[in-house]
Amino acid sequence: MTEDSEASETPRDGDSNDADSEEGLTYAEAGVDIDASEAATAALLGATEEFEGDFAGLLDIGDRYLALAADGVGTKLLVAEAVDDYSTIGIDCIAMNVNDLVAAGVTPVAFVDYLAVEEPDDETSEQIGEGLSTGADRADVALVGGETAVMPDVIKGLDIAGTCAGLAAKDDVFPGEAQPGDALVGFPSTGIHSNGLTLAREAVTRNHEYTDPFPGDTDRTIAEELLKPTRIYTDLLDPLLANETHAAAHVTGGGWTNLARMGEFRYEITDPFEAQPVFEFVQEEGSVSDEEMHRTFNMGTGFVAALPPEDAEAVVDATEDGRIIGEVQDDEECVAIRGLELV
Repeated sequence: MTEDSEASETPRDGDSNDADSEEGLTYAEAGVDIDASEAATAALLGATEEFEGDFAGLLDIGDRYLALAADGVGTKLLVAEAVDDYSTIGIDCIAMNVNDLVAAGVTPVAFVDYLAVEEPDDETSEQIGEGLSTGADRADVALVGGETAVMPDVIKGLDIAGTCAGLAAKDDVFPGEAQPGDALVGFPSTGIHSNGLTLAREAVTRNHEYTDPFPGDTDRTIAEELLKPTRIYTDLLDPLLANETHAAAHVTGGGWTNLARMGEFRYEITDPFEAQPVFEFVQEEGSVSDEEMHRTFNMGTGFVAALPPEDAEAVVDATEDGRIIGEVQDDEECVAIRGLELV
């Protein structure tokens, strides 16, 4: 169980054009307190049986691990609702789950979805279903059914979540702990992905409608930019498993602080991928600080792996867009990026 997406976010009335405060926005002020969310998740896990893994639960089934990950799409759904376009939401739901398995070194094999609605709507369900199908094809997983619950007394609009199952030989699972001297290989995101939308929505709706042209590409609307689906990273498994990958991180909820899941080290980021224009737009519209942006969003880099330098070079050579973005140092724990030190 992870807290990568925004399942704990604010209600539907989070979108507002009221510029009631021109102070710089933070994720907590917009409605999501990452520290509180992590504490609540830890309390929930403390009441369950112990399991292995920071991104996925691992169950020993003899010669292999059965891995499970559960996640949703968060308040990205509210952008989809505002423009009545759910066509990419299913892709996001698949991605948020399979990427967590990839971060553990596990091959995703099957996915089951859960759609809860205020009232059934065939067109919306069809759009979500098509997205799930597209996402499953990209991730190379089987869709093995799902559940639709109609709960008008509980749900306003809709919510979607899913669970992904994966299998891994015990020798394949990443140890989960980076080593000092490791190189960090990064892979670009496709944009904002499926976290931080509470902050993004609050920022961009101060002075804009979702249907307004996106300043970074006026052929697209703001909604279209925010709804770009999360990149699926299952294609990285083969090169990562073929080399000595010590740990990996899916950069989602918590932004760059996710790297701390790979161990208590200093992660010196010297060559991150350039942040897409959507991040500059959100930052300017919400007067969001650099630190808050990097604590909330992926800022252009969606997946990071820690390997010995020679193995890191091999992974870069075996992938289309991976590159070495930094190194792991045996120093005070933080993520050092773009002049910031995130702890």
